[in-house]
Amino acid sequence: MKRRVLSLLSLTAVLTLALNSCTIEVNDGLGDGTVTTPTTPGTTEGVLSGSGTLSGTISKDLLIKKGNYTLDGIVKITNNATITIEAGATFNVVTSKTSGLVILQDGKINAVGTASEPIVFTTSTKTPGDWGGITIYGNAPIKAINGNTQALSEDGNNVYYGGTDANSNSGTMKFVRVEYAGKKIGDGTSETNSMTFYAVGAGTTLENLVTYKGTDDGYEFFGGTVSAKNIVSYGNYDDSFDWQDAWSGQNNTNWYAFQTGTGNFGMEIESSGNVDNTAPKISNITLIRDTNTLPETANSPEITAIQFKKQGTGIFSNVYISGYKNIGTQKAYAVLIQDAATETSQVNTGKVVVAPLTYLNSDNAGVWGYAFTPNGGKTFTNAATVTKVSLTPGAWATVDGVNLLAGLQ
Repeated sequence: MKRRVLSLLSLTAVLTLALNSCTIEVNDGLGDGTVTTPTTPGTTEGVLSGSGTLSGTISKDLLIKKGNYTLDGIVKITNNATITIEAGATFNVVTSKTSGLVILQDGKINAVGTASEPIVFTTSTKTPGDWGGITIYGNAPIKAINGNTQALSEDGNNVYYGGTDANSNSGTMKFVRVEYAGKKIGDGTSETNSMTFYAVGAGTTLENLVTYKGTDDGYEFFGGTVSAKNIVSYGNYDDSFDWQDAWSGQNNTNWYAFQTGTGNFGMEIESSGNVDNTAPKISNITLIRDTNTLPETANSPEITAIQFKKQGTGIFSNVYISGYKNIGTQKAYAVLIQDAATETSQVNTGKVVVAPLTYLNSDNAGVWGYAFTPNGGKTFTNAATVTKVSLTPGAWATVDGVNLLAGLQ
């Protein structure tokens, strides 16, 4: 991803300007940035009031009020700055270049929409893979490959992530929707996710979020301790939910995925090969695979609801799964264990639990799948008491007149 730089004017400079909207151009030695920015007299905080372009590196607090904006290129929040976005703000993302919103370790986001006035990031072409989505870096611990406490990000930003503050706070996102993300980066084959969380801490709030028709994962967690509530993954091409590097959020609830058209695993879970990890906990999960949904690659085995590999763990309760059917010779399971090491160290020690579970309109009911000869194997009985996730309806979960929560009815 490329980098442009934006600096906001200081209070002294602001007071020398007219109080109307103005175009600011600066060069702070890191690059050039231009933004049309209404200013507020008597404050040091920049303000976008109803329209304008967001670009470059934000190094001072910025308030974005309700309105329609353009997000142009990679926008990075840093230098202890907070980007505050009001309910009803909509961003049309430039797709002729790699664009994305990146909150670095020393930045924060305060994006609080409502069910009726969400904060929306979309594109005019409405094509999956148009842009890079939202990425947040925190300062919480990780366990990467070989137990490393730091690792280099996979998103093209080349940022090392992994810290020591389990309760670090990267801000708040509520009622935020990301559409058509997952742009290819770097070598042209790697992709960004719709929402990506690198070492994000438990002090961060993630609630009522939607990822819609991205070409990679809906949500991916790279270590960290943050939890998420009331989140929707709809029509994302790869996995609806994905994590690695020993992500360990303990207070997750109400996760809903609807896979349609193209989709791989409902959930792909690993711990980067680390035996000693803390299992994340999620209550109330609904995974629904629409009829005729195919994996990205023909004849791929990636059609199971929940896959565990590389010492991945998870304690899941009240799980409702529907629509996971065999495709050709490939079998779809409620739960698939990919390697014997994960079974031995995690499944058989109680760090992989999926119960109670209802598995409907799907093949291979009553058994877990194994990509090897299991040491015993698991069976389960459908629990009639499990119901679908319940989420608040509204504009936050509606795209072009389509109710994304219809599958929960």
